Amino acid sequence: MSEQQPNMPPSNQPMFNVERLYIKDLSFENPNAPEVYARHNEPTVEFNLGTGVVQKGEDRYEVTLQMNARVKEGEEVLFLVEVTYAGLFRIRNVPQEHLAPTLGIECPHIIFPYVRRVVSDLVTEGGFKPMVLDPINFAALYHQAKAREAQGDGGGVAI
Repeated sequence: MSEQQPNMPPSNQPMFNVERLYIKDLSFENPNAPEVYARHNEPTVEFNLGTGVVQKGEDRYEVTLQMNARVKEGEEVLFLVEVTYAGLFRIRNVPQEHLAPTLGIECPHIIFPYVRRVVSDLVTEGGFKPMVLDPINFAALYHQAKAREAQGDGGGVAI
């Protein structure tokens, strides 16, 4: 009988592990406090989301999810929030055709709840009502980016 570590798949089996999740960059700006708290009109939100992947070894990948939001009332900025959250993933023996979708869909899907929590906490600590981010369909975003990339628009996913 061969000896294996408990919970370790045989060396030729696909493996996917989350090694670590962490904040890489974080910023909250409340440039017009305390006067901004007297505002009662419906603000507008400019929201941007991006992903990135950097290979950190033979079978290790750092996947980042960058989110920024600018909340304004008219031309006045109420607050700005920017978060880059990352995960270090160990992925081994995954067929090459499945690696990019794993990095572009599954990994951001794992990271997103942490981004959602950080954003809500930051905005609340800034004196505003919590900003609750809606769920994001990373599969649809990934496939849209791949379609744009195939058309030569250069709007591809960084994988």
